[in-house]
Amino acid sequence: MTDHLFALPEIPGIPVNGETSMYPVGRIFCVGRNYAAHAAEMGNEVDREAPFYFTKSAPNAILSGASVPYPPGTENYHYEMELALAIGAPAFKVPRGDAWGAVYAYGCALDMTRRDQQIREREKKRPWDLGKDVEQSAVFAPFTKATEWSPEDSARIHLEVNGEVKQDATLEELIWKVDEIVSHLSGYYHLRPGDLILTGTPAGVGPVVAGDRITGGIDGLDPISLTLTDPE
Repeated sequence: MTDHLFALPEIPGIPVNGETSMYPVGRIFCVGRNYAAHAAEMGNEVDREAPFYFTKSAPNAILSGASVPYPPGTENYHYEMELALAIGAPAFKVPRGDAWGAVYAYGCALDMTRRDQQIREREKKRPWDLGKDVEQSAVFAPFTKATEWSPEDSARIHLEVNGEVKQDATLEELIWKVDEIVSHLSGYYHLRPGDLILTGTPAGVGPVVAGDRITGGIDGLDPISLTLTDPE
C-alpha cells in the first residue's frame, strides 16, 4: 500500500433505495444548455450538433437536506434543478442502443452556480470553474435504480424557493436524452461505476440568498432540498 503525506477527504456516497451500501461518487459530469428555454433565458443558442460538458469535483458533492453557508466570491448564487444519472457498468464508445445498460440509477440533483463568476469567465472565453465547481454545490437526493424507474418524457421536473415554484418543466424538453448523452460522453471517456452525469436544467433559474430553502423533485424520484445559511 502506498503511504501518503496527508489524508484526502473521504469519497462521498449517495444512498440508493433498497440498498444498505452507498453509491460512491467518482467524477461528476454536467451537460450544459440541454433545455432550449434555459439556454434562451441565459442569452445563448443551443448547439444541436453535440452536447457539451463541464465538471464538478467529487468532494463538492453533498446530500439532500443539508444546510450550507452562502458561498464566498459571489453576489448572484443560482439554483439549477437537474436529473442525475449514475453509471453502473464500464462504458467506452457505447452505441446509443446499448447506452441504457450502463445506467445504474437516477436521482434528483442541484447544480448550484456562482452565476456572476460563470458569466464573467464566459465573456472572457475562460473556463467556468469558479462559477460551477463550488464547494458543496453538487447536491444529490437518494437514487432509485434503473430497474425501478426510467426517465419518461411526461415526468415533471420542478423547483421551489421558500415554497414558490421557480422551475416547472418535463423531461420531454431535454434536447439530448439520457442514451444520447451516455453514448456521446463514452466516446471521450472510459465511463465507469461512480461516474455521475447531471443532464441539464430547465428554464426559471435564479438567485437565492442566505435563509432561503430550496426544494425540488422529478416525478417518481426522491425529492431534494437545500437550505442556505449565513456566509462564513
